[in-house]
Amino acid sequence: MTAALRLVPIRFRDARAFVGMWHRHHQPPIGMVFAIGVADTTGVLRGVAIVGRPVARMFDNGQTLEITRTCTDGTANCNSMLYGAAWRAAKALGYTRLITYTQAGETGGSLRAAGWRVVAERPPTPGWDRPSRPRGELGTEGIPRTLWEAS
Repeated sequence: MTAALRLVPIRFRDARAFVGMWHRHHQPPIGMVFAIGVADTTGVLRGVAIVGRPVARMFDNGQTLEITRTCTDGTANCNSMLYGAAWRAAKALGYTRLITYTQAGETGGSLRAAGWRVVAERPPTPGWDRPSRPRGELGTEGIPRTLWEAS
């Protein structure tokens, strides 16, 4: 039986702590525009979504946001609830586009359930390091990604 879930407000530091504890392959993001939590009826936090400015500069046009992390403890339906709520919140704030990425091997089932669509398939890249912008490795280099957009 699936537990009843509800959206809850969450502070950035608490969302970051949840991601630090539960996320499989990413560290918590550095910044955000807003975050959303999902809790069960007992008040236990089951998942978070962190939404910020797009990581790719070409998407950072003032009208687009990116879900930089979603993370759950495995509770069913939590991720799709977060994706849907993030899009509704972004629209309410006046944004016209919300994007996110999945890595190869992730099905995107929660995104499809929330009404999102695939925009592009991105090939693997060696990382974010560039001569003009030195960056350290994050552990996610060389992995193909799928770009999704809320609809």
